[in-house]
Amino acid sequence: MNVRNLTEDDLDLICRHREEMFRDAGRDETVLNPMTEHFRAWLQPRLQDGSYFGFVLSDDEHPVAGVGLMLIDWPPHPSHPTQDRRGYVLNVYVEPAYRRRGLARRLMQLAEAEFARRGVQYAVLHATEKGRPLYADLGWGTTTEMAKELGI
Repeated sequence: MNVRNLTEDDLDLICRHREEMFRDAGRDETVLNPMTEHFRAWLQPRLQDGSYFGFVLSDDEHPVAGVGLMLIDWPPHPSHPTQDRRGYVLNVYVEPAYRRRGLARRLMQLAEAEFARRGVQYAVLHATEKGRPLYADLGWGTTTEMAKELGI
């Protein structure tokens, strides 16, 4: 597998991977198209300015897996008492034909190394049920986060 950084040219790939990730997680089809449309508009400027970054794994130039990364503004916290940011991992996706080969593990190792390179001490992600065992095996733990749809 070849590893490369995400570029602006990966907009369609990232959008497709994100939609497939949520489809695999059982999300309602009626929200996937509008989500992707709005995500595309959100993502494009962030790919351009580098605030959304990450990696793609390719098999003979054919992209088969990817991970997105961000630095998010966050007040100092007991988990990172001297830093005002966190790493955020999103859109971890491996094409079905390439699963069970350690590619998601490799993406996560690349993500952790990139955060370390940038001096980030703490990172978070939201796991699907399928991804949870991998993240736990890599030392990621659960948090006390809760969420609520406000219906606005």
